[in-house]
Amino acid sequence: MTREQLEHNQIPVYLVALIGAVLGGLLAPQAAPALGALVTPTIAVLMYAMFLQIPFLQLRQGLANKRFMAALLIANFVLIPLLVWGLTRGLSERPALLIGALLVLLTPCIDYVVVFTHIGKGDARLTLAATPVLLLLQLALLPLYLALLPGVEAAVAIPIGPFVEAFLLLIVVPLLLAVLTSAGARRSRLVERWNDAWAWMPVPAMAAVLIVVIGSQIAFVAQELEQLLPVVPVYLGFMLLAPMVGALTAWGFRLPASAARSVTFSSATRNSLVVLPLALALPADIRALAAAAVITQTLIELVCELIYIRVIPALVWRSR
Repeated sequence: MTREQLEHNQIPVYLVALIGAVLGGLLAPQAAPALGALVTPTIAVLMYAMFLQIPFLQLRQGLANKRFMAALLIANFVLIPLLVWGLTRGLSERPALLIGALLVLLTPCIDYVVVFTHIGKGDARLTLAATPVLLLLQLALLPLYLALLPGVEAAVAIPIGPFVEAFLLLIVVPLLLAVLTSAGARRSRLVERWNDAWAWMPVPAMAAVLIVVIGSQIAFVAQELEQLLPVVPVYLGFMLLAPMVGALTAWGFRLPASAARSVTFSSATRNSLVVLPLALALPADIRALAAAAVITQTLIELVCELIYIRVIPALVWRSR
C-alpha cells in the first residue's frame, strides 16, 4: 500500500479504530486508566507527524491574512457563543451539565483541529498560525462568557494552568521538534529518511488518538448515560449548526475554498481534551457530571469529524 492509498482509505481505518475502541472500552473498563495516561502523548505524536508536513516558512504569511483572521475570530468568539447560548437554554436547571457544555463549546480547538483541517483539504498552515491567538482569546474570554451567561455561578474559578500546559505539550513541543527535524533534513540524509518515514504517520496516529480517547472514557460515559442524555441533543445541534456558522462567515468574508474550510473546521471543533482538566477542577458537587459532559462531547465530536472530512471539502466551496 502506498501513502496515497492509505490517506484515501483513512475513513475505514478510523471507523475500525472507533468501533474497536468502543467495544474494548466497554468490555475491558479496567484498561481505562492506562489508556487515559496515553491521551496526551498520543496527541503530541499526532501533532508532530502533522507539523512535519507543513512548510513553516509560510506561517507568517498565514497570520498576516487579515480576512481569514477576522472571519476566524468573529466565528469563534462572537457567532459561536451566541449559538451556544441558544442551544444550552434547556440546561439551565442542570448546572453541572450546563457548565460542562459551556466549557467545551465555548473554547475552539488548538491541537487536532490542525490535523482534521489538513485531512479535510483546508489550509492547515492558516489554522496553525492562528492557534496562539485562539488560545489567548479563549483564556481571556471564557471567564467573561461564564459570568455573563445565566445559570452559571460567576464565582466558579476557571484555572488557566491546564490551557497553558496543553498548549505547551500539544503545540509548542511538537512544533519545535518538527522545526528542528525539518531543518536537520537539509543537512543529514538520515534525518531526511526519518522525515519520509513520518509522512506515513498522520493516519495511524489519528487512529491511535481515537483508540486511547474513546477507549479510556466510553465506560465512564456509559455508566452516567441516563444523567447525560439531556446534553446529547445540545451537542448534536452544535455539530450540525456550527459548521454552517463557520462556512457562512467565511462566505461573508469571501475567503477562498481552503481558507473557508479552515474556518469551518475551527468553528465546529472544540477544545474538549484541553478543557477536561478544567471540569475536573470544578467544585466537588458538580465535578464528576461536568467532566462526563465534556467527555460526551469528545465522543460525539470525533464521530462527526469523520463525517466532516468528507462533507466539508465537498460543500465548501464545491462550486468555486
